[in-house]
Amino acid sequence: MSDADLSPVEISLVGGPTVVLGYAGLTIVTDPTFDPPGTYGTLTKLAGPAFEPAFIGHVHLVLLSHDQHEDNLDTAGRELLAHAGHVVSTPGAASRVPGVVGLKPWHSVTLYGAHAPVCVTAVPALHGPPGVADALGEVAGFVLRAAGWPTVYFSGDNSELDAAAAVAHRFPDVGVALVCAGAARVDRLGDALLTADAARVCAVADLWPDATVVPVHIDDWAHFSQPRPALRAALADDPARPRIVLLDKGAAVRLGGRAAAVGGRV
Repeated sequence: MSDADLSPVEISLVGGPTVVLGYAGLTIVTDPTFDPPGTYGTLTKLAGPAFEPAFIGHVHLVLLSHDQHEDNLDTAGRELLAHAGHVVSTPGAASRVPGVVGLKPWHSVTLYGAHAPVCVTAVPALHGPPGVADALGEVAGFVLRAAGWPTVYFSGDNSELDAAAAVAHRFPDVGVALVCAGAARVDRLGDALLTADAARVCAVADLWPDATVVPVHIDDWAHFSQPRPALRAALADDPARPRIVLLDKGAAVRLGGRAAAVGGRV
């Protein structure tokens, strides 16, 4: 089946790492964060979500990269987990959060959407360089596959290209890659890069030369050293730029298949 024959993925950006996907008849949410602006632990949230969980309706699946940090799972996000059909995350998250199914890297579960079975595979992610990533805890990315739909990669809070390259080796057919970017940094860890910067977004795009790449986790938090305006400027001259899409918060787009309507390109 050619890319032109695939059904497009419906994508809406809530804010931060939180995206709503319409995929094979499932409503899927990544790293749910819906709290208002304020100080959360050591992090400062600058803007609230584009819309509330009630706007989404029933969530069939949550892809939770990790549960330890407020910018990836907040109070309102935890409430959403309690009402979602399925939540997949790390084994550690499964030990801490009721109802979470923990998957080790390369392990999969299959869910049944209205249009096709969806295979959900946990994939490696590192929340910073070696050593730093160990201090920040276990993180996962995910790959979605369904017959007739583009293969989707959600990086989670991954900063390391080697982890993404391992995913590309096993899943060379990724058609839509959601990459947590923003070049997150925190004072206590110095200059360590905790999520992808523009250069690494472009390097991920090079791993899948035919994929549409969607940077997320670029809005709303003070610890992003390369938020949306800086990321846009840094991407402007890269050869991968035509395949990189910056979603407007709250806007719905369709990517990766026939009749794909793309908005918000860099």
